[in-house]
Amino acid sequence: MTEPCDLSAVEARQAIAERTLSPVQLLESCFERIESLNPTLNALVTVATKSALAEAQRAERDLDRGLGTGLLHGLPVAIKDLQDTKGIITTYGSAFYKNHVPDRDSGIVARVRASGGIIIGKTNIPEMSIGANTINRLFGATGNPYEPHLTCGGSSGGSAVAVATGMASLATGSDHGGSLRIPACFTGVVGHRATPGTVPHESRTITQTNYSLQGPMARTVDDAGLLLAAIASRDASSRLDPMSFPLDVNSYLSAEVPAIESLKLGVTPDFGGLLVSDHVRGEFDARVKYLEANGATIINLSVDLTDAVEVDWQLRADVFATQYHRDIEGFDDTFNPNVFRSYDTALATSVLDIARARRKQMDLFQSFATLFDEVDAVLCPGVSVGPFPWLELHPSEVDGNPVENYMAWLGLTSCLTVVGHPVLALPAGLDVNGMPFGIQCVAPMYQDSRLLSMAKSLERAFNADTAYMRTRPNPEMIRSSNPQCRELGKAAAVEAADRT
Repeated sequence: MTEPCDLSAVEARQAIAERTLSPVQLLESCFERIESLNPTLNALVTVATKSALAEAQRAERDLDRGLGTGLLHGLPVAIKDLQDTKGIITTYGSAFYKNHVPDRDSGIVARVRASGGIIIGKTNIPEMSIGANTINRLFGATGNPYEPHLTCGGSSGGSAVAVATGMASLATGSDHGGSLRIPACFTGVVGHRATPGTVPHESRTITQTNYSLQGPMARTVDDAGLLLAAIASRDASSRLDPMSFPLDVNSYLSAEVPAIESLKLGVTPDFGGLLVSDHVRGEFDARVKYLEANGATIINLSVDLTDAVEVDWQLRADVFATQYHRDIEGFDDTFNPNVFRSYDTALATSVLDIARARRKQMDLFQSFATLFDEVDAVLCPGVSVGPFPWLELHPSEVDGNPVENYMAWLGLTSCLTVVGHPVLALPAGLDVNGMPFGIQCVAPMYQDSRLLSMAKSLERAFNADTAYMRTRPNPEMIRSSNPQCRELGKAAAVEAADRT
């Protein structure tokens, strides 16, 4: 029997509208799942039990009065602990902010509430959301729901795990170099990195940038479109984001799904030579062949984004200097050492180096954009390696090739951040090790609704075969595991901070 918390967000929203499921019933089902699995996985670091129940009860009363027409009405939504929640502790994964309770919601949270969403709690992140392994000194690690000793990715790892396991119907995330996409691929859910400016972000520190984007995490493409429509809606805070542009959020809800036979898909395993394991190459190739056998036109691309890795490193330094120069003197040794390292790197970087990186970024964007003259979408693997133990903060090597720093293994996602096109991470079954495998689907700029519709076509194709369909984690396996994500994760993060 399907538990309410295992319904897709779209299914649950319809059941609530039809009065066959109440918001309180759905919330209580999510609470039960949290009680059952969160002690093992450590996805939620704060559960807003009292306030969420009050919101669910209010949602029921609104239905009784003929109200409750919001897109997310009655749906429990988990919020990344990077995003401020009024009256709910928001730590940014750092002991420096362990007692921080915001007096107002961030814009994305306010839009979730305005759409009827119920804030169920806050999800774990790496400290200050820096890194692609969800582990920090305050709360420890978040385990992968398919093997709790392995990483769920990051930085939106807690959000991905919460959604994958039914602790919440939906979750918010954010993305610099892959923070929505990496955990989505590692846990078998959907993460959507929209065209920059689609989701308003009033707290960004640079006026025009491909960094500091926020987006949805969900179990299905339809669910991702539902949350995207809610968080992309324009409100008072949208005017504070210079990148926010006019759009029709309804286009994310009603996209027509093209036949798989009509799609021209450009594919690349490594964007011209990025670090990608043989394991990932083989898994990706199998899925490309499957899509071709199902009627899609496959075009092997000759595209080189290898320079994007260095561009990303230079631009990140610029972002860190801009974001932290007003505050860094007030931080002490409880603060993330990666921030100090990145900030020092920024100060040691010349203006000319930044200028060269920005010019190269423009070259890369324009060359990548021309690909869409020949193809409808670009497909590539989601991550260069499979999930690894979270005790290893990042892989030290890939097939014998050394990984130089915490960003060097993330080229498949960070190169797409540099060019800025919208990307959707789509689950495509399990790999030979029984772990989720995901692909990235890329579309032209400003065509997020088209990307969602094409991703739905691919999702249908994958779900038609048991080898590639989206699966669910095994609750019994999770409960029987004892990875000690909190305590061992804290110790590992402390040790890593001391080394840094």
